[in-house]
Amino acid sequence: MAVSPADRSTGAPRERSTGDWTGVDERSERELLEGHGGDLAVAVARAHGVETMFTLTGAHVFPLYDAAVGGRDRPQPPPMRLVDVRHEATAVFAAEATGKLTRTPGLAVVTAGPGVTNSVSAIAQAYQSGSPLVVLGGRAPSHRWGSGSLQELDHPPLLAPITKRARTVATVSELPSAVDEAFRLAGSRHRGPVFLDIPMDQLYSRTSAEVPLASTAGSAAGDVDHDTLAEVATLLAQSARPVLVLGSDVWLDGAEAAALEVVEELGVPVVTNGMGRGVVPRGHLSLVSRARGVAFGRCDLALVVGTPLDFRLNFGAFGGRDGAPPAQVVHLVDAPDQVASHVDLAASVAGDLTAILTGLVAAWRQVLRPPDWSAWHAELRAAADAAREQDAALLTADTDPIHPARVYGELLPLLDDDAVIIGDGGDFVSFAGRFLSPGAPGCWLDPGPFGCLGAGLGAAIAARIARPSSQVVVLLGDGAAGMSLLDVDTLVRHRLPVLMVVGNNGCWGLEKHPMRMLYGYDVATDLRPGTPYDAIVAALGGAAETVRRPAELGPALRRGFASDVPYLVNVLTDPDAAYPRSTFGI
Repeated sequence: MAVSPADRSTGAPRERSTGDWTGVDERSERELLEGHGGDLAVAVARAHGVETMFTLTGAHVFPLYDAAVGGRDRPQPPPMRLVDVRHEATAVFAAEATGKLTRTPGLAVVTAGPGVTNSVSAIAQAYQSGSPLVVLGGRAPSHRWGSGSLQELDHPPLLAPITKRARTVATVSELPSAVDEAFRLAGSRHRGPVFLDIPMDQLYSRTSAEVPLASTAGSAAGDVDHDTLAEVATLLAQSARPVLVLGSDVWLDGAEAAALEVVEELGVPVVTNGMGRGVVPRGHLSLVSRARGVAFGRCDLALVVGTPLDFRLNFGAFGGRDGAPPAQVVHLVDAPDQVASHVDLAASVAGDLTAILTGLVAAWRQVLRPPDWSAWHAELRAAADAAREQDAALLTADTDPIHPARVYGELLPLLDDDAVIIGDGGDFVSFAGRFLSPGAPGCWLDPGPFGCLGAGLGAAIAARIARPSSQVVVLLGDGAAGMSLLDVDTLVRHRLPVLMVVGNNGCWGLEKHPMRMLYGYDVATDLRPGTPYDAIVAALGGAAETVRRPAELGPALRRGFASDVPYLVNVLTDPDAAYPRSTFGI
């Protein structure tokens, strides 16, 4: 790799690679292309299946825009859709959501300096969520480096800890291979963000270089450890109370069909997590997510697939409830570095999740005496039924102010099976996670383990583009709404109708109630009561209304879904209706 002036003064950018990069199929047909750096980069991105570039304008990256729209002649359709937003974080959140929804790396382009630093939280979210993402950043010109150019900053050292790789592409001739490598790495197990910056003078320069016509990028299937899978099958056969947990990587690795086969073949109770929601259809007899507490607390074996053993799963501690002994834990993941190191595991397997799950089914078929889990199923179904009975009172609550659960009681029957549900908030979205379940895989978006607020509008932009015929609903706490609501302007300008629902309780509920619990009082948690977020949306060109009474909810939501513009329903909810948490993530 050529060394840029920045590399000589600060050291080479730290390069971080994770997953089975060596197993990626690099074959592709190539052609010779003459053009500026933007032409070359966009051609490579298109070869990797990218259809949309998300950005906020900046002169450092003008050549990328020129290539995306096809130059001054502006052919129709253009080489790539260009979606410009109101904050760089929104651009990256949109690209990250595109990667989650399409399982093809999303593309964000940001200008130098503050354009990159404004993107850091969104890139960190992608890193912790394992989302396939490529971010191309501008960079001060190399021939002026060190003399104080506008927005001069050496970005890769800043981004190295939160990317699979962060580097500077020193010359325009290197750009096609660097962008090709970035997309291959971002889309290989374990997926994640890759960052490249390009000096301004090099991006504007012209050259001839080979670019791929089409990409065969993607992680190779590889071998799986069949001996360990046989051990897992034995552990299951010896278990009296197993539980299967399906997480986001089941979807991102394309293993949703294999996961459902495991559920059907083994008959094991299952709880879904993150984008694993929807892999098992609503109403399936083995889906016991509403009995999650009993399932996790009483199980004797937890088989966790495609998700880290983090705070969402009690850091990998299962069992121990009502006198039950601690459970054994098996971790099945898409890459070796994703195997939990802080838990004493009974077994673990890493690799292609479809191959792993298919191998588990094959091993299970060799079990001579399958266990009888009917009593365990009955216990969990009883717990789930009891939870649903308790839910019914909240979902139909006729209180003033409105209980947040009533919002979901009205929303749930209006959702199509393929509706994309986006959560961006604290307590309001926690209630959504409890009451809403997508009808199909790949239809649930939330901030993931990083817990970053402000991602909702970017995800909505991406969802409307990626799923043009599906309902798209964004569930916003009023705190989160304040972080990104100006990008309703983006939805309006680009004609992207979505339904936004704000749970407006006038406070940071996720902080207010814990602080009261710890200190007996709270500070810095109150917002202005009754803020008319609907007026903000109307000012930006959307449509909106405020709901103050439960009976108004259903009609307002139906009007929002029927609208052909961005539509916000501002629901005044009860600030004292705290979500009953079992963990605060620490």
